[in-house]
This record gives sequence, structure tokens and C-alpha cells, in this order.
Amino acid sequence: MDLTEKALDVHHRLCREYGCPIAYFHALDPLSELVSSLLSHRTRNADSGAAFKALRERFPDWAAVVAAPTAAVQAAIVRVTWPEQKAPRIQAILRAIQAERGALSLDFLADLSVEEARAWLERLPGIGPKTSAAVLSFSMLRRPALPVDSHHHRVAARTGLIPSGLAVGPSHRVLAGQLPPDWDAQQVYDNHEVLMLHGQRCCFYRNPACGRCVLLDLCPTGQALMQSAAGPGGADPAALPV
Repeated sequence: MDLTEKALDVHHRLCREYGCPIAYFHALDPLSELVSSLLSHRTRNADSGAAFKALRERFPDWAAVVAAPTAAVQAAIVRVTWPEQKAPRIQAILRAIQAERGALSLDFLADLSVEEARAWLERLPGIGPKTSAAVLSFSMLRRPALPVDSHHHRVAARTGLIPSGLAVGPSHRVLAGQLPPDWDAQQVYDNHEVLMLHGQRCCFYRNPACGRCVLLDLCPTGQALMQSAAGPGGADPAALPV
């Protein structure tokens, strides 16, 4: 089985496990989705959601966020991780968009190809492949772009879809390249969601529940862990991809 076949097998098994198609969790305009994605970095969903809501309640629009004292923006997003870094970063990115486009809007991305739109976003300060994909996939644009978060990346590494030492950033292109090129936005979104859900609910960072994993026969990491648990001579869990 080559990696493309394996990626599809993983996708279909996890879709049966978690129920595809999976509903989109919100429908923001792309600029708002960009801010939401920036807030979510290394932050629990509940906290980043609360911070985004507080930001929208505190300021009438994104222009007001740009014009506000950084301390006021930081106070609004205090529940996220590193608000002291994210507040000036958000303001800098909004300013960069306004300077280049003459308006605080990313709606024009709908007229670009996925690759062109991602390249444009990734020219902004602090925007990488995960954020560019999230803006295109999660926003009202609903484009076929694949975000890879830490849970998704962990499952992909443990199942051998990507090399264990490949970082999250470069893994975006590798994992997206394993998906059929004619998949629509919903199918690509489902792929991200089911691998993420599997990382959250079964393939834990510590003590993954390999015994009940629907991917066990495809997963060299899980098989090594099960062998290790069964007796001496197995793999050292500390050396396995996480």
C-alpha cells in the first residue's frame, strides 16, 4: 500500500468512526477568521473563542482594533496564551493588509486560486501554512485547503503518513499532496477534522489508546506500543513519534 492509498484508508476509517461530513464550526468572513486563527495558536478553543468574542464586543470593527492602544487589545484577549505577543501581532497584520489592499478585507481571496491565496497570506508577518489554510478552509470562503494542527500531525506521524521528524509546517504540503486533487472543500475539511479528532480522543500525546484504535493495523507506532506493553523487547514509548 503506497502512502496515497494509506491516506485514503485512514480517512475513510476515521470518517466512519467520527461521522462525515462534519459540520463547519462557524462561518466568519476571511479577515475575522484570520484574527480568530491567530488567537487560537497554542490556546484552548474555549479560551480563544471567548477572546475573539471579547475583542468584537470591545471594538466596533477591525479598524478600531488597529487604532486602539495595544494595551487595550491585549486586555480584551487576555484569556489566550501570550496575549502580550498576539495583540501587537494582530495589529501589525491588520495594518499590513490595510496598507497593501487599501481596506481591511480579505474577500478578494475568493478570486484567487488556493495556492495564490495561501501565498498572499503567507507574505504577511507571522502567517504560516496552518493559518493560511485555516483562513481559506474555515471561513465563508470554504476553499479546499488543509490545515494541520498538533493532533493531526501526531496521528499522521505515528501512522507513517509523514516521517516522524517532519515539522508541522512542511507537513502541510506532504499531507495535502496525499489527498485526491478533485476533492472539494468539505472533503478536505473532513480529513483535517477526523485526524484532529482522533488525536484528541484516541491517539493521545501520552498513553495513546492503541487497543481501541481503528487504525492499529495501519499504525507501526501503535503496534510497537502494543508489543512493548505485552512484554520485553518492545519499543521504548519515549522514542516513538508524538
